[in-house]
Amino acid sequence: MWGKGVQKITDNLYAIEFDISKTVEKYKEDMKEKLLSFVKTADIPVDPEPFLDIATTNPAFEEAAMFDEMISLILREEFDVYVFDTAPVAHTYRLLGLSKIYDLWLKRLVKSREEALSLRVKLSFRKEKVLEEIKKDPVLQSALETRKKTEEAKKVLTDSKKTAFFFVTLPLALPIAVIERFITWVKAFDIPIGGVIVNGILPKSLGKVENPSPYVVNKLREQEGYLEVIHKKFPGLVRAYVPLFETEVIGIEMVDKVAEALAEGGTNII
Repeated sequence: MWGKGVQKITDNLYAIEFDISKTVEKYKEDMKEKLLSFVKTADIPVDPEPFLDIATTNPAFEEAAMFDEMISLILREEFDVYVFDTAPVAHTYRLLGLSKIYDLWLKRLVKSREEALSLRVKLSFRKEKVLEEIKKDPVLQSALETRKKTEEAKKVLTDSKKTAFFFVTLPLALPIAVIERFITWVKAFDIPIGGVIVNGILPKSLGKVENPSPYVVNKLREQEGYLEVIHKKFPGLVRAYVPLFETEVIGIEMVDKVAEALAEGGTNII
């Protein structure tokens, strides 16, 4: 059964766009339940709302919610291949880094909770009842389940037989610099790199027409220089060149054209 929000585009191709607002609200409710449960079981006389506000206004809160949603989709294993399209900026960096941070936080949470519950057993005259409560402790169980989930996600994301990160750049200075920096980040997370795809390439044939425009001639010369830079900075990583199409890539027909360019490697346009 397909996940909620999944739309069929054509045979063997489905798409989904995560609704961040719904995901965040769902995450907030889940966190609220855990926090209330923790305060109740720990018998702490404090209003949890201020703590909830602090937690949910954290800059990484949306990334945490989105990471959870993304991993849930992967682990359902409803499809053969998953392709996530995301911009190579700080948002994605935090998303990837979250898996490591989240795991460290969960380990500490589980250890602290186990220590607290263990102390409660030692201080209790009804140890059997307390032990039974520990088994049902919602905070501990939730943390253990989440940690198991992140461990499974880590195995998938770092498995070179299952995962590869492809970088799409333009033959321009800024996009090249961004990709160069981002490749270093991804390597730090042990995520396999699939390669670099160069997008928006102007075919050399444009400069061979009679009386070519000076603008086109200059752009082709500039592009050639940046392609040399790309090969120097990413040796052996360029997988394909995608031409600059006459229209934006929207719809199945245009997606087919991009697929053809990727399959051919795009060498016919440079």
